[in-house]
Amino acid sequence: MHTLRQIFNRQKKAVILLLALFVIGWAFTEFKTVFGGLILGSMFGLYNFFILVRRMERFDQKILEGKETKSVGGTVLRFASGVAAAAIALSMPEKFNLIATVIGLMIPYVLLLVDRIVVHVKQY
Repeated sequence: MHTLRQIFNRQKKAVILLLALFVIGWAFTEFKTVFGGLILGSMFGLYNFFILVRRMERFDQKILEGKETKSVGGTVLRFASGVAAAAIALSMPEKFNLIATVIGLMIPYVLLLVDRIVVHVKQY
């Protein structure tokens, strides 16, 4: 079984590779707003995934110690981060496409789903 930190590290490498491809797309195509939105959304999505991993690790630690846990803080922070990405895209439509930004926010979670499917198929 992979730890959450190992999964996050794999995800981080995949998102960084995608970010490099998005930067190449931004630099060499005329779709600068689309690739800008994908870059912005992917960075905020990776940050959201990092917050999720950090909160899950703290939750696990509190459970092992037998302490009470609070679970709302990470959700509010991730939601605010998504709103911030959308606000940036809305405030600068000449640089960022809003739809691409929202798609970029979801990229780490789609990659997580694909990663889990691949790991599950490899095990069986």
